[in-house]
Amino acid sequence: MRSTKILYWTFTGLLAGLMLAASVPDVLQIPGAVAIIMHLGYPVYLLPFLGAAKIFGVVALVTPRFARIKEWAYAGIVFDLVGALYSHASVGDAPSQWMPAFIGLALAAGSYFFFRRRFAQLVGVYQVPA
Repeated sequence: MRSTKILYWTFTGLLAGLMLAASVPDVLQIPGAVAIIMHLGYPVYLLPFLGAAKIFGVVALVTPRFARIKEWAYAGIVFDLVGALYSHASVGDAPSQWMPAFIGLALAAGSYFFFRRRFAQLVGVYQVPA
């Protein structure tokens, strides 16, 4: 159970850091974030909404308890990252542009896997096979 907890917090901490690093430029609408969203073909007014949603998702992930809210946060984060990956691929961006979204998806998958494993161990209802 200890290794599950360590792996959960490792993946979750890295995911939270990545999402926070991506949310601040969106909320502040810095010129780099504006240029990217325009390059992808989206309206600039979407930036503060996406940034705030990422922050709320991170808060939900790192807050103890509230498993149902965490599930929704994982879904929102995955939708954001899949949308970013698809958007960058659709406009023909180089891998250096879409790789952060891919890494974020890998971190989200690891975090969610260990969240479910940890939840199962805590509740004891269903034991995830090793």
